[in-house]
Amino acid sequence: MLVRSLTLADFRNYSEARIELGAGTVVLTGENGAGKTNILEAVSLLAPGRGLRRAALPEMAGDPGAGGFAMAATLAASRDSAPDLTIGTATTAATPARRLVSVNGAAMAASRLGEWLSVLWLTPAMDRLFAEGAGGRRRFFDRLALALRPGHAMHAARYEAAMRARNRLLGEPGQADRGWLDALETQMAKHGAEIDSARRDLVTALGDRLEGVPTSPFAKPELRIASAGLGTANDLQAALASGRVRDARAGRTLTGPHRDDFIVTHAAKQQPADRCSTGEQKALLLSLVLAHGDLVAERRGDRPILLLDEIAAHLDPARRAALFERLEAGGGQVWMTGTEPDLFASVVADATRLKVADGVVREL
Repeated sequence: MLVRSLTLADFRNYSEARIELGAGTVVLTGENGAGKTNILEAVSLLAPGRGLRRAALPEMAGDPGAGGFAMAATLAASRDSAPDLTIGTATTAATPARRLVSVNGAAMAASRLGEWLSVLWLTPAMDRLFAEGAGGRRRFFDRLALALRPGHAMHAARYEAAMRARNRLLGEPGQADRGWLDALETQMAKHGAEIDSARRDLVTALGDRLEGVPTSPFAKPELRIASAGLGTANDLQAALASGRVRDARAGRTLTGPHRDDFIVTHAAKQQPADRCSTGEQKALLLSLVLAHGDLVAERRGDRPILLLDEIAAHLDPARRAALFERLEAGGGQVWMTGTEPDLFASVVADATRLKVADGVVREL
């Protein structure tokens, strides 16, 4: 699916905005703080989850005191067999922390948005993805997995809900209800096994795809998963049951896919990604995202929408031009931001080029 129009109301610094778009590349330029990333954040809400900033919903409202915001996007199919659709998401003053979602006017759970399209992003905050905690890596690779298995968001949400309930039960004084613990651990094991399967499928498929990539100006990554999920549902359920006393003492669940990590290595150097330069880490991320786009196109027939915030940072002119050429060859819709239009001089001539300033968007 390709975003053809985007309408914002009381979203961040946009009291009101409507953007009409072409089929492919979208370039947003403007000074720091003008609101470029706010537009990408709105597009990221077309997917399950909390968006590219992981912000609380009330923070997205233009007037947090008033409470609500609204965003709507009209999407056109990139192939003739798929129908067009409209996706809307909003909050209200009465329920500022509850996200309301509709697809073609019908109310929908946000976790189901992955059934229609996938949205991926790279932001400056992710430049240290490989050097910081495992939580950020899990979120990044889970979004890649979601594009291949739309049910992944539902399994993750139900696993987390069951785990939170188990942690509360284990933390209560006195003897915890064994039957209730059994039921919660059954749910965790069922959904945890699905999470583990989706992640292993992603790692294997991405590895195969990267292995077949010809020489590239971007560093080639090797990827493996350090799993704490124990694979099968039976194994995980047994580990949870045997770990109750330990988990009660720790105040949290110490076994399960919520403790997985993804290990990335610079293939040519055989060097862990967290020891690579900032530019190399950015290149490794780009290699993963580009390979993943090819994989999604192969499996689903549609490429993900890519949101590349300040993507020109840390890329020299040759690699920048190579990236734009690669994105054009791949197809699909790509949104990019930067401070200067000249950074995107080698982007295709028919790109939608927009200037952002003080909550106003206009064509260049």
